[in-house]
Amino acid sequence: QVQLVESGGGSVQPGESLILSCAASKYIKSTNSMAWFRQAPEKEREVVAFISGDGTATYTDSVKGRFTISRDNAKNTLYLQMNNLKPEDTARYYCAAEWRGGGTHFQPSTWNYWGQGTQVTVSS
Repeated sequence: QVQLVESGGGSVQPGESLILSCAASKYIKSTNSMAWFRQAPEKEREVVAFISGDGTATYTDSVKGRFTISRDNAKNTLYLQMNNLKPEDTARYYCAAEWRGGGTHFQPSTWNYWGQGTQVTVSS
C-alpha cells in the first residue's frame, strides 16, 4: 500500500500563488503516472493535471498557463505550482498515484492510490 499526504493548501486572494506537495510513503516507480484532482462542494472530482512516467504533463483547460505539475522521484514527491489563482480554483485538492488503465487519466476510478486532500480557498 502507498500512502499519499498532501500539504500546502490555504486561503489566498485572487492572483496569489500556492505550491501543493504530495509525499508518498514509499517509492513510486518513475514510470507510473501521478496526478492532481480537485473537488468543489457539490461538484464531481475533476482532474487538474497529471504527469506521465516520461514526464509529459497534461492540464485541464482552465488551469493551462497558470499551474505546473512536477515530480521529484528521488523524494517520492509530487508538486503543483499554482499561480494567478482564481475564486473558481477553490476546492479540495487530491493527489493520485499509479494509473492502472481501464479508462482515461481523467477518470478518478482509474487511479489506485489517493491522499486525503488539502483545501485551497481563493477569495477576496
